[in-house]
Amino acid sequence: MKLLWAVSALLLGCLRVDASTAGFIQSPMSQMKLIGDSAELHCEVIGNPVPEVQWWFIEGDEPDETFTQLFGGARDDRVQINATYAAHATSAVRLTRLGLNDSGTYECRASNDPDRNELKKAPKIKWIRSQANVIVIESPTILTEPSEVSNQTSAVLHCNLTDATLPISGSHWTHNGKVIEDSKSEAAVPHTALRLDKITYTSGGKYECVFLTEPQAKRAIEVKTLPHVAAYKHSEHGNEQDKGVMVCVSHGYPLPIEWTWAKVGEGSLVSSLNGTSDKYEIKSTPNKTTLTINDLSIENDIGYYACSGTNELGTNRDQIQLRVRSRLAALWPFLGIVAEVIILVTIIFIYEKRRKPDEITDDDDSGAAPLKSNSSENHKDKTVRQRNSN
Repeated sequence: MKLLWAVSALLLGCLRVDASTAGFIQSPMSQMKLIGDSAELHCEVIGNPVPEVQWWFIEGDEPDETFTQLFGGARDDRVQINATYAAHATSAVRLTRLGLNDSGTYECRASNDPDRNELKKAPKIKWIRSQANVIVIESPTILTEPSEVSNQTSAVLHCNLTDATLPISGSHWTHNGKVIEDSKSEAAVPHTALRLDKITYTSGGKYECVFLTEPQAKRAIEVKTLPHVAAYKHSEHGNEQDKGVMVCVSHGYPLPIEWTWAKVGEGSLVSSLNGTSDKYEIKSTPNKTTLTINDLSIENDIGYYACSGTNELGTNRDQIQLRVRSRLAALWPFLGIVAEVIILVTIIFIYEKRRKPDEITDDDDSGAAPLKSNSSENHKDKTVRQRNSN
């Protein structure tokens, strides 16, 4: 029994030591990236209390190594660090717009020693460390044909990877970051093509040819179209002295860099609205514009309004019809219902007025005969009783 208690105490002591010691459950992984790419390293640590996690960058070789702690916003705001501390510690460092100088060893350090950041005290528990290498290499040359597509109805996009030293396991195309499934290929060839049979505002955007190398090599081709401008609603209603709001949106690539509004008269623009007065307010983003008209007037504000969006290739526009109702417009249906009720009551009253005299006469005639008949029968009964008594 004593031996059992001793073993239990020993196991409990071991568990307590393990519970208080920091340990990695996920270590950062080494990566190879191209110039201009992004790299992200992850690190997860357990311990009681929850450990603190730090990221360090190591340059040079032993014994001339230099250690630099990384913080969010470092390297011209190209370093981003996110960390959460809940049941365990999770941290990630993201490096954007990589250059050759970003190559090196990145170290994830963790410690839950209360004195870990004290400069005058030696830590009781050493920081645990896990390292990963980030290697940044020159981007391979990819020739594109054409380099850009502007305002065309169809096109064929070509990419040719000239660096033959990278092994290729396939290729595909993306449109605005989404993989085009029909373009996937497992052929180990350094060239690929994509046919665009009909180019509209929905097919405009940024196309990328992606070669499945290590790391992936890709190159972009922009397909530009005129802006597609459309009214959110082609008919808007407003009440007199209230606000009228009209909205236009745009799709395509590139989006408009300038929005304008104008009132249309006789098929042409008669006045431009700049949104600087108290009457008109204009708010615009690249894909949306809003015109607000204050203090609506039936005489001046009814009509068609045109929104125009302009990008580097040209301008497109759409129209919205604005209708303005009187402030008493909502009262007319109620007045109509009241009038209908009054007319209906009047008709019923006249009908009843004309109908009652005839009905009273009929009732008097029908009731007179039975009264006379009853009187005669009563007289006869009285005569019979008198004779019988005699």
